[in-house]
Amino acid sequence: MNFSAYLKNDAYIDGKWTAAASDKSFAVFNPADGSKIASVADCGKADTERAIAAADKAFASWSALTATARAEKLMAWHALMLAHENELANILTAEMGKPLVEAVGEIRYGASYLEWYAEEAKRVYGDVIPHSSGDVRTLVVKQPIGVCAAITPWNFPNAMLMRKVAAALAAGCTMVAKPAEDTPLSALAIAALAEQAGIPPGVLNILPTSKAAEVGQALTSSPIVRKLSFTGSTEVGRLLLEQCAPTIKKTSLELGGNAPFIIFDDADIDAAMEGLIASKFRNAGQTCVCANRIFVHRSVHPEVTQKLIDRVQRMKVGPGDTAENDIGPLINVAAVEKVEKLVAGAMRAGAQVLIGGDRHAAGGLFFQPTVLDNISNDMEIARSEIFGPVATLIPFDSEAEVIALANDTPYGLAAYFYSRDIGRVWRVGEALEYGMVGINQGIISSAAAPFGGVKQSGLGREGSKYGLEDYLEMKYLCLGGIAE
Repeated sequence: MNFSAYLKNDAYIDGKWTAAASDKSFAVFNPADGSKIASVADCGKADTERAIAAADKAFASWSALTATARAEKLMAWHALMLAHENELANILTAEMGKPLVEAVGEIRYGASYLEWYAEEAKRVYGDVIPHSSGDVRTLVVKQPIGVCAAITPWNFPNAMLMRKVAAALAAGCTMVAKPAEDTPLSALAIAALAEQAGIPPGVLNILPTSKAAEVGQALTSSPIVRKLSFTGSTEVGRLLLEQCAPTIKKTSLELGGNAPFIIFDDADIDAAMEGLIASKFRNAGQTCVCANRIFVHRSVHPEVTQKLIDRVQRMKVGPGDTAENDIGPLINVAAVEKVEKLVAGAMRAGAQVLIGGDRHAAGGLFFQPTVLDNISNDMEIARSEIFGPVATLIPFDSEAEVIALANDTPYGLAAYFYSRDIGRVWRVGEALEYGMVGINQGIISSAAAPFGGVKQSGLGREGSKYGLEDYLEMKYLCLGGIAE
């Protein structure tokens, strides 16, 4: 596998590639075969403080650039990402394990945020508000919030970082980012291309680390950092929100999900199967928006079940760099053990394994694509985020029943349903308590759309014009003395 010149071992701080202050490093492994890919700088508190200082210093000049000038650099970066998509995809597949075709798709998706925000930055508009006095004018302007921090997950190590960085830099902010310990190499490769695109020193800083709590605490406690953006579990998000409270940081949190996927009796079943396969088994089920509970109307349950089994039987499991494989490895041993535990618990509670249900013969971190039937909404597997290639089927009888079941969770990130009844489309779309709803569509992410959840699935939105607003402060200017 070609890793090219974009495989970096050092942290990227203030425009320089540098070892950690401690001179320590940690290893990054390929989840497909356990082989060591690289050793990277293991940053700590001192490195984090240095990166924050660099971002603070760079903020004045970066935020002073016109939106057009910043957009030119972001577009240069966008072009470089697309020109080197294969090298970036190889790095991503090596450290994360997803099939190469999915990795290329992620690189393009991540790059799309640069293009979108390069254009959107030019449309940060203010207001002139009528005042009751003829001698006064009321103006509202928007300005970049300042130094921002990003903490990103391992399952989309390119796209999740680009979704945050592109918006922040377009708005005129500077960024300090901590990628996940399992997948720091994609973030470092992104920084190498940013440097090549002419992003000035200090504007983007990348801190690989095995000491997530130490670096996270340094970011959340710093009064210089004005905003934190985090994608990850609800448990960690809750902790970070608490840590941000003393400095009253603005936060964007994209947290855990428990997505329902509803197939009504009037659905186009073949279209629903395409959407379900794409949603459930993409990235081996390791996505925050993947179908977690599959509700099937009882009248079409036999047809859906058989078609799902037929599709799953044809899936090939193996290393992501082999073109014919559909399902790669899970990210680590803990992930495999969690899926095993959830499946075993469901079986003890009365679930039926229709296909799969165990570790794959390929060994290591591979798990069989699995379909479980006779699932109830109160089982642990229906209450938890599975994060594995396991489809759980839950029958239902009525629209009201399935809406209540779908909403019976503390999470509210994404939901999906298939129906050809226009009235039902409106009713169910509005009744589902989720930040995003896919209607007759299994893949919903787009740079132009607001990504985020409600309830315990997070705060704020990423992507779209709303995502840019999260990196801007509103300022009111009151101008007096207008009249002669």
